Amino acid sequence: MTSSPFLAIPGAVVAEGVDAGVVGHYGGPIVEQRKLERGEAIVDLSNRGVVSVAGPDRRSWLHSMTSQALDRVQPGESAEALFLGASGRIEHAVHAIDDGETTWLIVEGAEAEPLTAWLDRMRFMLRVEVADRSSEFAVLGAMSVEALDAATAAFTPAGIALNWVDPWTALTPGGYQYAHEAGHPASAWHWIERIVPRDALADAAAAVEAGRVAAAGSLAAEALRIAAWRPRLATEVDEKSIPHELDWLRSAVDLGKGCYRGQETVAKVLNLGRPPRRLVLLHLDGSDTVLPVAGDAVVGEKLRPEPEPGAEPERRPVGHVTSSAVHHELGPIALAVVKRQVPPDLTLIVESHGIDVAAAQVEIVPADSGAAVEVPRLPRLGVRK
Repeated sequence: MTSSPFLAIPGAVVAEGVDAGVVGHYGGPIVEQRKLERGEAIVDLSNRGVVSVAGPDRRSWLHSMTSQALDRVQPGESAEALFLGASGRIEHAVHAIDDGETTWLIVEGAEAEPLTAWLDRMRFMLRVEVADRSSEFAVLGAMSVEALDAATAAFTPAGIALNWVDPWTALTPGGYQYAHEAGHPASAWHWIERIVPRDALADAAAAVEAGRVAAAGSLAAEALRIAAWRPRLATEVDEKSIPHELDWLRSAVDLGKGCYRGQETVAKVLNLGRPPRRLVLLHLDGSDTVLPVAGDAVVGEKLRPEPEPGAEPERRPVGHVTSSAVHHELGPIALAVVKRQVPPDLTLIVESHGIDVAAAQVEIVPADSGAAVEVPRLPRLGVRK
């Protein structure tokens, strides 16, 4: 994949980690956040992958394999879907938009090739054609269509603009939300991803340099995403993740459909069980100017019932940081996955760079999240009253 022309814009600093290959910031990530939030800036997402699925059977075929009801998606509509393993673990997450002839899937860059290969093996005799189009097409992100239009025209291969509008803003039909409705920050998240020909990136970068639109780096986009409690495959998901733990049922799962791989786990945990882990937002103490990174351990402090005089609280690992940022209003924040039984009022510490960073948790998936269905208790056999 060729180098992005956004990296040649004066002040551009390349990102590290999962967003390597695009601009991390242009010298002012906090200012960039504000412009992005106001719908005045665009973000280079050319490190994302683009997969196309064409053919008359494409929607029913994708519908049969994913967590979302993709057979009902009309041309121009956006959807999010998960590919799960047999035990319900998350394997792939896709941002899907259909133009009436082709279903376009936006994925993490590292996922394009393996997802394409897997889908190709699953075609059998169906009328579908799968292709990794990442070398031909790129992705731009923004909080408004106006910002994207100022950068480059929408791509309309079948007369439909390929603008994927993130459904995270509100609970989708057929979904389920663990997080409490009151104060949910997703209502302020108006994220759009536009698929464009890769050569259009040069026009978009030229628009930034000409002052027609501002540019924000990946650090700004990540800060707003974290503040919106929005999960991402490349950061929040590990080999054990199921959708419930990340509150991903609210946007990527239609509970009214069945017969897809992993569906049994989705139904069982929702209706009869509890998510084994849960996603939380951490407000971090910034006094040591240390920002934890993905993988840093989250520990809890607990005093024994009868501690000896002067005894230190016992530390127990309870989870790990998945992503972090400095937000323009909230300050240093992070998303973390912790054990379900961690009390919401427990004092947490993030161990980062040899320094203890105090953290206050905000429940996203509440600790008391339980079964959505009340199962009646049957009387014990042999017991008479």
